[in-house]
Amino acid sequence: MPHVNHNKSTMSDKRAASQSSGDAGMGVVEADPQRMPISGRTGAMVMRSVSIFLASGRKVSVASRRQQSDSSCALGSTATGAADRRGSSRRDSRACKLIMPGEKNLAKGAAAHQAKLIESLRRKTKFSRQELDALCKIYSKLIANIGSRRDLSTNNGIASFLQNTEGIDRSIFRELLHNTFDLLTEEILVERMFSCWDRDSEGTIRLEPWILGLDVFLRGNIREKIEFCFRVYDLNGDGFITKDEIFLLFKNCLMKQPGEEDPEEGIRDLSEMTLKKLDIDHDGKVSFFDYEMTVRQEPLLLEAFGQVLPTPESAQAFLLTLKST
Repeated sequence: MPHVNHNKSTMSDKRAASQSSGDAGMGVVEADPQRMPISGRTGAMVMRSVSIFLASGRKVSVASRRQQSDSSCALGSTATGAADRRGSSRRDSRACKLIMPGEKNLAKGAAAHQAKLIESLRRKTKFSRQELDALCKIYSKLIANIGSRRDLSTNNGIASFLQNTEGIDRSIFRELLHNTFDLLTEEILVERMFSCWDRDSEGTIRLEPWILGLDVFLRGNIREKIEFCFRVYDLNGDGFITKDEIFLLFKNCLMKQPGEEDPEEGIRDLSEMTLKKLDIDHDGKVSFFDYEMTVRQEPLLLEAFGQVLPTPESAQAFLLTLKST
């Protein structure tokens, strides 16, 4: 019977028991004898699957945070836009509040200026307050008509028609003479009449000169009408009506008669006869004194060189329109 070394067996058992108790004391779980060990390849595949799962989890988390961030930004931008619009609305409201008083002040200033001007014109002219108000309205309509024409001219590229100063221009003035007062006079006289009304030589007739001119035109006394006619006939404005000016005025006023070979010769003879009639002091030209004395003696010579005043009928008709305006 073989001999068994009980001492070695006992020592081995002791070491195994000691190791087992040591492992238990260290918290090491004893392996399940039924669980299969994992090979190296299988472990690598498991770790890769875990990595993919964790990576996909991080992507979902990042996407979720980005979506929340975008939503927050969108809400923030919406709120900011609304706040900007409210701020802009408040600014616009404040701007309106700042602008409106200025416009009201301008309107009040213009009304006060016009009222002051009308009061001044009542003292200078023979028009009533009602007639002056009507003349102001007519003037405003004429200016508006000129403004629309200027806009049309600008669109058509006609820059020469534009005027820098507001007022009645030559075109409207000519239409007034022809259509309102039946003055179908020569262009040279229309230009001189316009120059007499345009006292400041601005190229337009402003409101005050317009009314002052109409005062003489419609209700002027004989002295005022003589002064106006003399200024019109004095073509170069030197204070005298010369023989050459008389010839030019007659040449524009008189029409050539059929069969006349040399009408200028007859016009020169007529000019010399008229000069002798008007030249009281015989200095070879007609001064204002000469003209006034001659017209007072013979009133029909007031418009000897062409019609520059309205007929009594057309003047009365215009004055009647002022009462209904």
